[in-house]
Amino acid sequence: MTVRVRFAPSPTGMFHVGGARSALQNWIFAKQQDGVFVLRIEDTDAARNKPEWTEGILAALEWIGIARGSYEGPYFQSSYATEHRAAASRLHEAGRAYYCDCTREAVQARTGSAHTGYDGFCRDRNLGPGAGRALRFRTPDEGATVVVDLIRGEPTFENRLIEDFVIARSDGSPVFLLANVVDDMTMGITHVVRAEEHLPNTPKQQLLWEALGVKPPVWAHVPVVVNEKRQKLSKRRDKVALEAYRDEGYLADAMRNYLMLLGWAPAGDREIVPWPAIEEEFRLEGVNPSSAFFDEKKLRAFNGEYIRALPVADFIAACQPWLTGTATIAPPPWQPDEFDAEAFAAVAPLAQTRIAVLSEIVPNVDFLFLDSPLIDEGAWAKAMKEGAGDLLDAVIAAFTAVPSWDADSTKSTLEAVGAEHGLKLGKAQAPVRVAVTGRRVGLPLFESLEVLGRERTLARLQAARLRLP
Repeated sequence: MTVRVRFAPSPTGMFHVGGARSALQNWIFAKQQDGVFVLRIEDTDAARNKPEWTEGILAALEWIGIARGSYEGPYFQSSYATEHRAAASRLHEAGRAYYCDCTREAVQARTGSAHTGYDGFCRDRNLGPGAGRALRFRTPDEGATVVVDLIRGEPTFENRLIEDFVIARSDGSPVFLLANVVDDMTMGITHVVRAEEHLPNTPKQQLLWEALGVKPPVWAHVPVVVNEKRQKLSKRRDKVALEAYRDEGYLADAMRNYLMLLGWAPAGDREIVPWPAIEEEFRLEGVNPSSAFFDEKKLRAFNGEYIRALPVADFIAACQPWLTGTATIAPPPWQPDEFDAEAFAAVAPLAQTRIAVLSEIVPNVDFLFLDSPLIDEGAWAKAMKEGAGDLLDAVIAAFTAVPSWDADSTKSTLEAVGAEHGLKLGKAQAPVRVAVTGRRVGLPLFESLEVLGRERTLARLQAARLRLP
C-alpha cells in the first residue's frame, strides 16, 4: 500500500501558521513512508473563496519548503460535485440516509431545548427529495465508534449520542462532512493528519466511510495551536498569517523548525535542529496531544539564531528586499540611487549580530544612506542634556584634527574628549550617536563612523550643534 496523505486548506484568507504546521507534518510523514503528499483546495464556499488566496497557499507552501511540482495536485473540491451527489444517493438508496423537512424551530418545540440536537422525527416518514428537505445520515442506535488515532489512542464515541447529521442540503449540495470523506476516498487517502479541532467530526466521518463500504484511513489529530492565554489562535485576534511573518523578515528555515516543535520535540535538549535531522527523527506517534503554545517571542529568538548562523554573503543577499524596496512592507526611507552596497557590506557583519528579523535592517543602517539622519526626538531629548553643546564643540575640533579616520582612532579621541569633560565613554558617546545616527541604540558607533566617513560625520555633528543653545 502506498501511503497517501493530504493537506486540504480552504482559500478564504491568509495562510494560518497552524495550517503550515499540519502541512509540514503531512509532508515529512509522506517522505518517511515513500508516500505521496496531496494538496486539495476545499473551495466549495464560493462566496468566500478568491483565486489570490489559492495562489497565496501555493506560495506559502513553497516558502516553507513544499515546492510546486513535488506534490500531487492541487485538486479542487468543487471539481468533485458529481462524486459527492452520487455518494449521497448511494447512502439514501441503501437506507443509510433519509430526507428530513424539520426546521430548527420545530425540533426545539418538540424537545423543549435548543441544545438537545436532532430527535430523529423523520427517520420513518419515508420522505423523498424536495424543497426544504435535507438528507440526514441514519446513525446506528447502538454500539460505539472507535477512532484509532496515532496520537490520541482510541477515542470512543457512543453512537446513541451522535445525532442523525445532515450530509446534503435541500438543493442536493453536500455538506463538508460528506464532501471531505468522498474526496479522501476518491484520492485514495490512507492517513489523515489534521488538527485536533476536527476530532469531534471524526466519528461521523468514520461512519460515512464504513457506510460507503470503504475502510477508513488511519487518523492522527495533532494538538491545537494556542496563544499565551491558551486560547486557540484566531485570525481575528492573533498574528497567525504565515505571509506576515515572511514579509517581516522571518527566515523559512527558522519558521519551519519552530513550527515542527509545536507538539513535538527531538531527542535530547535540542531546539535549533537542522531540517534533515527533523525529517529523519519526526514521528507522528511522538506528538504530544496537549495544546501547543505558539510563542512569538521564542520564534523571534529562533529567527535571530538562524540569522546569526548565515554566512555574511547570504545575510547580505537575504536583506536585499528590504534594502531595495521590493519587500511588501514599507519601502526604505532612502532613494534607490542613495543606497551604497559597499557601505552596507562593511557594516553587515555588525548588523547581523543585532537584528532578529530582516526588516529590522532598515532602521539599523538608514543613517548611512540619507543626507541627514532621521532624528528620534525622544532619543534627542535624553542625549542632548546640559553640556552637550560644549561636548560636541570639543568632539568636532578633535575629529577634525585626528590624523587617521578609523574606528580605533575615533574611539580613543572621543574617550579623551569625554575625560576632559568628566564623562566616561558611554556618556560621552550618547550625544555623538544621536547626532550621527538619529538614535540612542544601533550598530557599534565607531565602526559606523569609519564607514560614514569624516566629512559626513562632521557635517552631522555640526548640524546637531546648531540645534543646541
